[in-house]
Amino acid sequence: MKAIAVPEISGAYLFEPTPYADERGFFCRTFDADVVRSVGLDPDTFIQDSVSRSARGVLRGLHLRSGAGEAKLVRCSYGRIFDVVVDLRPDSPTYRNMASFELSGETQTTLYIPAGCAHGFQALTETADTSYRIDRPHDPAEDVTIRFDDPELAIPWPLPVTSMSQRDREAPSLTEVLKQKES
Repeated sequence: MKAIAVPEISGAYLFEPTPYADERGFFCRTFDADVVRSVGLDPDTFIQDSVSRSARGVLRGLHLRSGAGEAKLVRCSYGRIFDVVVDLRPDSPTYRNMASFELSGETQTTLYIPAGCAHGFQALTETADTSYRIDRPHDPAEDVTIRFDDPELAIPWPLPVTSMSQRDREAPSLTEVLKQKES
């Protein structure tokens, strides 16, 4: 497994496993504490694992947490997703930058998203399972959502949206969210 820095988002990394394939399929390590530690992250801070299943076209996000934020490791364990990260850390050298990736069950690549960054994804396959490893307990009172189609972000979602939560549909713009963070 190797760690690759994401140039558009300071402190973000892609962790690419080395799959061992044969006639049965493949095997690969999807988390390695030593590799995580090698880029300055503490693997012991991740305390909760979750998974979501989405159908083709489903869009989840853009989500982030207020307060101390939430760092996470995200991996598409089955299918394919179009994954997006937006840096909303005012002190970051990549503040307001956006990066997108295709994560898939074929590669099992994991994306590390630093606390203070917004995250969202769209399922590209009929079924897409997305695994999350987060660094603190979830508190719904700290949930923040940004409009997925905010023109300021101009995210190039690859498919028409087939479904999303009511919260995501009614999300405020990036400008509104940033004003709320300042007050």
